[in-house]
Amino acid sequence: MPRVLRVLISDMTPKPQIPDDIEDHRDARWCREATRQVETVHHAESFIEDVGFAACLTDSRRPGPSLYVAVCGRRDAVLPRNVQKDPETSLAWRLKDELIERGHVYYAKLARGKTMFLAPRMIPYFHAIWGMRQAEEKKQLSTHARAILKVLRKEWELATSDLRDEAGVTDRAVFTKAMDELQAAMIVVPSAAVYEPKFTYIWELAVGRFPDAMVVRVKRDIAVKEIARCFLAGAGMTIPGELARVIGLSRPEAGRGNLALVAEGYATLVERGTYKLSDGP
Repeated sequence: MPRVLRVLISDMTPKPQIPDDIEDHRDARWCREATRQVETVHHAESFIEDVGFAACLTDSRRPGPSLYVAVCGRRDAVLPRNVQKDPETSLAWRLKDELIERGHVYYAKLARGKTMFLAPRMIPYFHAIWGMRQAEEKKQLSTHARAILKVLRKEWELATSDLRDEAGVTDRAVFTKAMDELQAAMIVVPSAAVYEPKFTYIWELAVGRFPDAMVVRVKRDIAVKEIARCFLAGAGMTIPGELARVIGLSRPEAGRGNLALVAEGYATLVERGTYKLSDGP
């Protein structure tokens, strides 16, 4: 079937509705209500630890927990066009910078360019799926990404401009693409955001910031199951394609993770592609 036709059919297919009790469950767990608004960096860290993983600046149009939505404290939060003058967006951005600098949660641009926070307990599971072993780097990383990585392994921590110069990757677009590679492979993370005299990130090796979590070995099927468990705990119920969309897995693999939860009694299969907490709302 042609791709265009598949897209048209998909758009015409009625999307599953989330029951009200499940929305209420998500409001409580994902801080989508005024009484649970995230206002401080300590509250933000607790929020990320509770949900396990969260997007940074996604709004109600994307599924899953989000720091921005938690800052807004409402389920219908939508990013305004002029984010520079929006106080809620500004607070979420400032909290992001503080979270990076404190280093208690993992932050990077992960699979499919998704910028996410991870609680330390979830790092081994995400790394089992998207992490790259050192022996695989030569084959899978680009020449520019390897040049940057070589410098970071020598210097350990550098600002963007210094890293570009030391690695010889002076083209901004090429450098950004290489850094995206390294972040997606869970090799490099930002460790600070500096605004004076000009804005820049400080970069370091992920294993340097989270040495214990990064060396834990987990089988891929176990990792998928535990990520599915973490998401379902907060979501209460997951509809077709939702987990895959949130974390960047394929739908078949996300489905296998959910089915593994059904097999152990943690979840129930409501209908094809829809799973609910066995002891949920």
